[in-house]
Amino acid sequence: MPEMTEAQKRAHQKYMGKFVEVKVRMTPEKRAVIQAHAAGQGESTTAFINRAIDETMERDNAASVPAESRTEQGS
Repeated sequence: MPEMTEAQKRAHQKYMGKFVEVKVRMTPEKRAVIQAHAAGQGESTTAFINRAIDETMERDNAASVPAESRTEQGS
């Protein structure tokens, strides 16, 4: 793989500056299962974890809306 130019390095630093890292502890076995599942879905481990978080939060938020409000919103 060719070395990055200075412009590419600056662009990469600028792009990566938009993100933070979150440390999650798990067993090596669980990590392997998650990595395999993500690969099976055709996505990176990071993309899978972010999707899992987003979908869970969406489901949790929908569950916290009272039933009568949900039926009104669906009308």
